[in-house]
Amino acid sequence: MNLTTEKVTTTLLDDGAIWRVSLDSPKGNVVDAAMTAELAQIFKEAAKAKDLKAVVLTAEGKHFSFGASVEEHQADQVACMLAGFHKLFRTITASGVPVVTAVRGCCLGGGLEVVAFCQRIFAHPGASFGQPEIMLGVFAPVGSAILADRIGRGGADDLLITGRTVKADEALAMQLVDELTDDPEAAALGWVREHLLPRSASSLRLATLAARHDFNRRFDKDVAELEKSYLETLMATKDANEGITAFLEKRKPNWSNA
Repeated sequence: MNLTTEKVTTTLLDDGAIWRVSLDSPKGNVVDAAMTAELAQIFKEAAKAKDLKAVVLTAEGKHFSFGASVEEHQADQVACMLAGFHKLFRTITASGVPVVTAVRGCCLGGGLEVVAFCQRIFAHPGASFGQPEIMLGVFAPVGSAILADRIGRGGADDLLITGRTVKADEALAMQLVDELTDDPEAAALGWVREHLLPRSASSLRLATLAARHDFNRRFDKDVAELEKSYLETLMATKDANEGITAFLEKRKPNWSNA
């Protein structure tokens, strides 16, 4: 059974015990408001699928995702964009379904935030990862709330403050990635079939929620505070608006440091 929306393809495998959810918006699988809404709806449906034991999140094309839509970071759209994006993570959490991801190519910005939220990450040796928001004069609310839990404070500060991109081997060393493999999707499916399919679907969901009990509580509070800071403080600065405008105009930003 296939469920195909405009920007996401969902395929049911193993009699519905696994959902293969694939970003499918050429060329860079940009995580815009439409894709975010589709993903949120998929996880709402996943919450009701009693036989579902795992979601394998992947992407069509050469790259997992170039990140969130820069256009939607403009002052007249950013509040709606952030609200929808942050709702996606709350919906994933509420579903209780373990999410395992397979990454090829670039995994940047909002794409990395989605990936870092998953329970296990498989990546191709040629993949690369980055949280480049600072280069646009902004910051990543979700990344700021979750990366330290996955890679430690030092690694999180590195990615969030410098905006640099790391190759797959460095991502593995910093525990951003769990395994490198030439076929990350096959590895992800194999891991799910070996370790999750033998378990009870209902117990898996409760265990997933229990494993992240403290994290989920902190995340919900932190991301709400960071969203408020982004909208009320960051977007009131000249440089946040200049960074977004410069990117859209394909020029270097002219920082005023204010």
